[in-house]
Amino acid sequence: MTVQWTAVAAFLYGEVGVLLVLCLPFISPLRWQKIFMIPLWSRMAVFWNKMFLTIIVLLIILFLDAVREVRKYSAIQVNEKVANVNANAIDHIQMKLFRSQRNLYISGFSLFLWLVLRRTITLLTQLAKGMASHAALEMQVNDATKAAKKYMTENERLQEALNEKGSGENKEAVDTTNGKLRKEIGQLKAELEKTSNALHKANNEVTAVKKQSEGLKREYDRLMKEYDRLQNASSEAEDKKDL
Repeated sequence: MTVQWTAVAAFLYGEVGVLLVLCLPFISPLRWQKIFMIPLWSRMAVFWNKMFLTIIVLLIILFLDAVREVRKYSAIQVNEKVANVNANAIDHIQMKLFRSQRNLYISGFSLFLWLVLRRTITLLTQLAKGMASHAALEMQVNDATKAAKKYMTENERLQEALNEKGSGENKEAVDTTNGKLRKEIGQLKAELEKTSNALHKANNEVTAVKKQSEGLKREYDRLMKEYDRLQNASSEAEDKKDL
C-alpha cells in the first residue's frame, strides 16, 4: 500500500474505534456532552466544520480515483484476455485490479463512516440537550407542586384561625385573602399545566431521538457485517491468485 492509502486505512480503523466508543451503553449522552464541553474540544469546535468539509472533499477525491482505477484495470483485463497475452501480464493486471478494488472499499467505507460519525455526534448532543431539559422541567414541576401545596395549607390554616374569631371585619379580610390565594393558586395551576405540557413534549422528543439512535446503530452493525464479508471475499480472491 502507498502512503496515502495506508493513511486512509488508518483513518478508517480510527473511525471504527471512535464509533464503537461512542456507542458504549454505559456512557450516557450527558457524560458525552460534558466531555465535549472541555476547553480543548471547545477550541477545536471552531474549526470543526472546516475540517469536516475538508476531509469529505479529500475522501470523495480518493473514492473517485479508486473508481477510475477499477474501471481502467477492468477494461485492460478484458482486452488482455481477448488478445491472448501471456499469463504473467494477466496476473499483473489482476493484481492491479485487486489493489484498486481494495482502495475503493477503503475510501468508500471511510467516507460513509465519516458521515455516520458526524451524525452520531449530532444525535448524542441533541439527546443530551433533551435529557437536560427534561430534568429541568421535572424540577420545575416539583417546585410548582410544592408551592401549590404550601399555599393551600396556609389558606386552610388562615381560614381556621379567622373562623374561630368570627368577627365581620375578619370575615372581610378572610374573603380578601381567600381571593388573593385563589388567584395565586389559579396561576400556579396554570403554570403547572404549562410545565407538564412542556415536559410531555420533551419526553416525546427524547423518545424520537432514542429511536433514531437505535436505527442508526442497527444500520452501522449491518454495514460492519457487510464490510467484514467484503474483506473476507477480497482475502479469498488474493489467496486464489497467489495459488
